[in-house]
Amino acid sequence: MVCGALHLGLPPLYRLCSARSGARAGYGPQPHRHSPQPPPLPQLHPARRNSAWGRPERGRDLLQIRMWCRRLACLLSVPCQHTRHHLLGLSRGRRTFTTAVARWHHTAPESISCAWQLHGDHLELRYADTLMRFDFVWLRDHCRSASCYNAKTNQRSLDTASVDLGIKPKAVRVDETTLFLTWPDGHVTRYGLQWLVKNSYEGQKQQVMHPRILWNAEIYRQAQVPSVDCRSFLETDEGLKEFLQNFLLYGIAFVENVTPTKEDTQILAERISLIRETIYGRMWYFTSDFSRGDTAYTKLALDRHTDTTYFQEPCGIQVFHCLKHEGTGGRTLLVDGFYAAEQVLRQAPDQFELLSKVPLKHEYIENVGDCHNHMIGVGPVLNVYPWNNELYLIRYNNYDRAVINTVPYDVVNRWYTAHRTLTTELRRPENELWVKLKPGKALFIDNWRVLHGREAFTGYRQLCGCYLTRDDVLNTARLLGLQA
Repeated sequence: MVCGALHLGLPPLYRLCSARSGARAGYGPQPHRHSPQPPPLPQLHPARRNSAWGRPERGRDLLQIRMWCRRLACLLSVPCQHTRHHLLGLSRGRRTFTTAVARWHHTAPESISCAWQLHGDHLELRYADTLMRFDFVWLRDHCRSASCYNAKTNQRSLDTASVDLGIKPKAVRVDETTLFLTWPDGHVTRYGLQWLVKNSYEGQKQQVMHPRILWNAEIYRQAQVPSVDCRSFLETDEGLKEFLQNFLLYGIAFVENVTPTKEDTQILAERISLIRETIYGRMWYFTSDFSRGDTAYTKLALDRHTDTTYFQEPCGIQVFHCLKHEGTGGRTLLVDGFYAAEQVLRQAPDQFELLSKVPLKHEYIENVGDCHNHMIGVGPVLNVYPWNNELYLIRYNNYDRAVINTVPYDVVNRWYTAHRTLTTELRRPENELWVKLKPGKALFIDNWRVLHGREAFTGYRQLCGCYLTRDDVLNTARLLGLQA
């Protein structure tokens, strides 16, 4: 199936590619199968075809063509143009075409595979039930030819700054699977139509970057998400993949039968990621000795929160492993922040939007012993991808939120109202999942999604853990074939 090239000198037209008929698409409205057919175009005498316009017979030929044009226009409801250079036919050895207002045209709707139209600065393409628009500079910049893209390194070779910002293709052709563009310098770019659907703005807008299952306590319990055995986690790709799938879907995952030592916990963590070294070191012990200037280093209850909100990029994953607890209490609280945010979006979308746009400062000031730190992170409570409004990060920590001085006075009260709505959802008892961490059971938490806290405890309680580099965890998941 072939679609002819459309040159920019012609009027903008939709070109339809038929997947079954294989016929070229016509210009202007197409007659139905049983519609009366227009009379044939009058043929010029062979001797006149190239020079008839200068002979006495020219007038008669023009009258015949004009009459034919009127009859064709009547059948197809296309306004007839009487100017010489707009006649449908031959004009000074060059073919030109007239068209009505640009529309999608086809003979048999079920046979349509794709349709496209050129505009002044972009190409419009309909394929796989998706209407896409591509800027001409974008189409030239993303060329995958050998001279523009290194397929071995998967990197661009083309110097984007060398592309004319006013560039337009000289010709366009589409077949059943591929878009072809010829540029003014003769370079040809080819795009698979499926690739365009996947990588267009319109295609991305319909896709979810990170598939998730949002949960409250009851949903999580009913899901009966299994823990993964430590040996399977460390020694098999199947065990690792199962763990990562659980983690990506729910934001939390457990590994059982871990030797309760700091060293073995480190081996566990390094199976999926580099350990992110912070002001707390790489691997840390966690007790109630107030060795750091943080409420976490006490026996007090901790309300739900995410960690390191005072980092410009909060740590992505947190690992907890209880090595010893001789006392009572100390259960760990887990809340799916994305589930709570979803409730806010449904109940009060304007408040969700406010929480996603107002930047706040979070601050950590420490002067204890040899530890002296002053960290400041800035960002909204809710962070979303702008093209599909998908939530990817919640930054919620009432302990570390700094003075609100980034919000004008007339927005402050609305922000507090929105924050109260979110807090109410986060504190609903039905959203609270309580678990008791015991030696041998390691917990991995998506710190960009799941809030954690704890109840007060008595006695001696020792945890170890670390932060992981989020990019490396997602990289490991992708290499195992998971969407991350």
